[in-house]
Amino acid sequence: MLKKVFVGVWIAGALALGAPLPAAALAEEVVLTAADHAKFAGWRDGFRSKALEAGIRRDVFDDAFKGVEMNARVVELDRRQPEFTRPLWEYLDSAVSPSRVSTGHEKALTHADMLRAIETRYGVPGEVVLAVWGLESAYGHNYGSIPVIEALATLAAEGRRRGFAEEQLIAALQILQAGDVTPGRMVGSWAGAMGHTQFIPTSFQAYAVDFTGDGKRDVWSADPADALASTANYLSRFGWEAGEPWGMEVRLPVQIDYAQLDASIRRPISYWREMGIVQMNGAPLPDHGEASVIVPAGARGPAFLIFKNFRVIMRYNNATSYALAVGHLSDRIKGGVPFQGDWPRNDRPLSRTETIEMQELLTRLGHDTQGADGIIGPNTRAAVRAFQRRIGQTPDGYVSAMFLSALRQLAQGG
Repeated sequence: MLKKVFVGVWIAGALALGAPLPAAALAEEVVLTAADHAKFAGWRDGFRSKALEAGIRRDVFDDAFKGVEMNARVVELDRRQPEFTRPLWEYLDSAVSPSRVSTGHEKALTHADMLRAIETRYGVPGEVVLAVWGLESAYGHNYGSIPVIEALATLAAEGRRRGFAEEQLIAALQILQAGDVTPGRMVGSWAGAMGHTQFIPTSFQAYAVDFTGDGKRDVWSADPADALASTANYLSRFGWEAGEPWGMEVRLPVQIDYAQLDASIRRPISYWREMGIVQMNGAPLPDHGEASVIVPAGARGPAFLIFKNFRVIMRYNNATSYALAVGHLSDRIKGGVPFQGDWPRNDRPLSRTETIEMQELLTRLGHDTQGADGIIGPNTRAAVRAFQRRIGQTPDGYVSAMFLSALRQLAQGG
């Protein structure tokens, strides 16, 4: 998505994948008042001076802001605080659905020459670029219809994301001034991500390319060449290793130290081989440099060996679920098989409120999570593993409603 982390990014992703939103994730409809519009006008006048000082021409600014008002829909989406999280397996079911795979096959045939040329120039396989395209906009079917200037101006005027929004607005105006696109065609998501593969303006400036040679970096065109090449350029610039895989599903031995299975732990392949980890068909692990083994759904879910390119995908969207989806979709487009391991589909993930409660209880019981923010990061996972060892559970760092129940019981002296 090439966007900074928002609380509402999960919602944007769910909408792009066609998933229904839980009722509790929805904010009430926003109705703008005269005071809101006056606030917007005051902000716009002040920002105009900033933009001109940054080198934006008066005519470019005035043309870009012609008819732009505060957008109630953007305010509503920005205020959403998702209470519930989709289980990883449900996300993957949607992200790597049969229709998304079959459309990927079709696009691979339709754009075969272009994808080969992109891979030759940037070293990123065509199926990986297609997978990003498929996840970000359903292969161009839906990359947003909100004017980018209006979306970012609304976020800036509202104030909660002013620094980010104004930085992106300056970049968007510079893109318009360079002639890459007109204000009417510069559309995208409510958060300002644009085009087939959802570049925010600053990322567009840094990584977008004119692959067609027409003098414009056009990531909105019906011809996706510039957008797909720009995505490949982005991945290449962040260190994509040509000819190397993102990772693979692997089979674990019956006895294994789950505390070692974490993205932060990187070891030579020889280390994982010695632990008894093999490919799903029983063959030895291939050596593509240092790797990690992760179990995103815990000991009862699939395990994955991940290489450097997995981490490069996460530079595009910093979520394990996203990188798994891109990697798996790219494999399926190339003719690979579905994941073979079973997911714990009867588990219920924690809501945001429950996650905060979990973090508070862990800290109270002596396993400090370094804050209670509703986000399960490295500190929380370390605390979870410590608690799991304490009560004799497998220290896989995986949490669900059952884990919270055990935590509550101990906290209450049970």
